[in-house]
Amino acid sequence: MLKKLCLLILGIVSLETLSQAQIVKEYHVTQRTGFNIVKLDFTSYKSVTHLKRVLDSDPVSIHGHLTETNILPDFSNSINRDVMEVSLVHKNVESDNLGKSITSKLFSGSGNDFDHTWDLGLNSNFLYDLHFLLGMGQSNFDLAMLPITNLKIESASSDVIIFYGEDEPNKIQMDTLLVTLDMGKVDIPQANFTNSKKIIVDVSYGKINLDFGEGMSSSCDVIAALGAGTLNLHLPSESYPIKIKVKTTPMCRMSMPKFLKKIEENVYTTKGYKEDDPRLLELTLDVGVGSIVID
Repeated sequence: MLKKLCLLILGIVSLETLSQAQIVKEYHVTQRTGFNIVKLDFTSYKSVTHLKRVLDSDPVSIHGHLTETNILPDFSNSINRDVMEVSLVHKNVESDNLGKSITSKLFSGSGNDFDHTWDLGLNSNFLYDLHFLLGMGQSNFDLAMLPITNLKIESASSDVIIFYGEDEPNKIQMDTLLVTLDMGKVDIPQANFTNSKKIIVDVSYGKINLDFGEGMSSSCDVIAALGAGTLNLHLPSESYPIKIKVKTTPMCRMSMPKFLKKIEENVYTTKGYKEDDPRLLELTLDVGVGSIVID
């Protein structure tokens, strides 16, 4: 009887160890010529995702730690009309779909266990168009020293930070920076470094933090929309050309510095505002329930 009990315990422990086993996956795009831009489409249903510049000479390097070994990613790359098209898709094909499980995971008490970790390395010598479709998790994008023409991030529930770890701004002018979340937080502490023509951040429930430092070198249109939560906005000095349009409801509180001048209903400008200024920062802030804090 004791022997059978020991075997049973050993079997349970073995199954638990197997269920927690990880595998490591490596993917590389080794071709370095024959294209003008790298278009990366990355999809992961539940993960911690890191992106940064690496010294590797490959255009794209991906390193993954997966805890569910029965669900393997699908990776491909090919050149089409001078574009290196790279795709990694990691979807849960079993019962762990987002439509069924978002609420249960948010309140399951599992902490920051998102099952999978991805490290993406890009190279300074290539131009990038990036699109991330993320289910749940955390995302850290260090864009320092990387020439990026588009960055689009879509997620069901995530905390996203976009920053420049070496204080080196985008080498080129970005066309669009887009982040959309159903629930979570978006931090862009060096938004001026993106050198973007357009920044769109749309969060249904959560928090948005935008910091434009000392201002941008060229004009930028910004839309920050928040269904419910807190929007924190740090502006350059009053001598910088800024125009802000605010859309709120009675359930939204607003705090702003005295140097912003009201020129019409829900429209504010700085002392340095000129409509034709090539550095004009024009913002539209739209918050339903919560608060807008501008400093």
